[in-house]
Amino acid sequence: MSVQTRLIDLAIRFGFLLLMAGLLVFFSISAPGFLSPHSAVFVFQSVAITGILALGVTATLVVGGFDLSIGAVATSALMLSAYVMVVWELSAGVAIALCLLMGAGVGLVNGLLIVKARVPDLLATLGMMFLLIGLQRIPTEGRSISTGMTLPDGTVARGTFSELFLMLGRHRIDFFIERLIPLSVIFLLVVALLVWVFLEFTRHGRLMYAIGSNAQAAQLAGVKVERYKIAAYMISGTLASFGGVLLAARLGRGDVASGTNLLLDAVAAALIGFAVLGAGKPNAFGTAIGALFVGVLLQGMTMMNAPYYTQDFIKGAVLVVALVFTFAFTARGSRGA
Repeated sequence: MSVQTRLIDLAIRFGFLLLMAGLLVFFSISAPGFLSPHSAVFVFQSVAITGILALGVTATLVVGGFDLSIGAVATSALMLSAYVMVVWELSAGVAIALCLLMGAGVGLVNGLLIVKARVPDLLATLGMMFLLIGLQRIPTEGRSISTGMTLPDGTVARGTFSELFLMLGRHRIDFFIERLIPLSVIFLLVVALLVWVFLEFTRHGRLMYAIGSNAQAAQLAGVKVERYKIAAYMISGTLASFGGVLLAARLGRGDVASGTNLLLDAVAAALIGFAVLGAGKPNAFGTAIGALFVGVLLQGMTMMNAPYYTQDFIKGAVLVVALVFTFAFTARGSRGA
């Protein structure tokens, strides 16, 4: 193996991690207080929800699909959980169950549109995104949901968010002497571990990767391709709705505008995951690291008072660099070998 090939291999495997380390050093110097416990809490909170949604996207990427509806599913779950508790005055358990069922149902519809109606995945999930964005605003005529609000029929919403529900998004766990780790981060770690084990170490996960690599060959080998694709979108919808529940628990209200950037951040995290340790494929570990990277990047820019309108540009630039490491360098390295 030549020196050039070895350097390319090192760049593919560790280039993104070096970029992330350099980013941490840069922000720690340029933004006083970036490495403080208070800043870490904000990073962890943003990473948790973004990461859970990104893991759902990862499941669809594994089977060669793509889910653009995750942000709309998350905000729909946020609005639904608030409506169930504040307007219908039902328990937190009922609200969470209905949200998860809603997410799984949306994923099922997405999957059926793609595998049965032969609608391209991007178009099917884009249509679902617009449908959900409109649907979630109809019951309240476009207003956010909070205790004491006046409903369209003139009645007043008397229900409240239970303390147990709010704990899901607000409770922090002691880490040494500081309450640093939000409970939502524990949920992210558990979900990431489950998705990682499922994809990497189970027969079903390996079959999903086979479908993403060559669906026709997998079909000829007897794999139930359509079922696995539908299952992937149901996983995506369920995880997106769970992320929406955590966001509702953190905000304590049904805010119609709170999920604006969820889709972009989650997609960026999932695609950045391709570059982590040179994986070159969708994977749970890389997605979790990608979500952490996005959280660090946004928190650092916020603390440096970077204009909000520059954040998407910088995220896009970083994503392009990460994908170059993943695809262009990988292809070059394979030719050199």
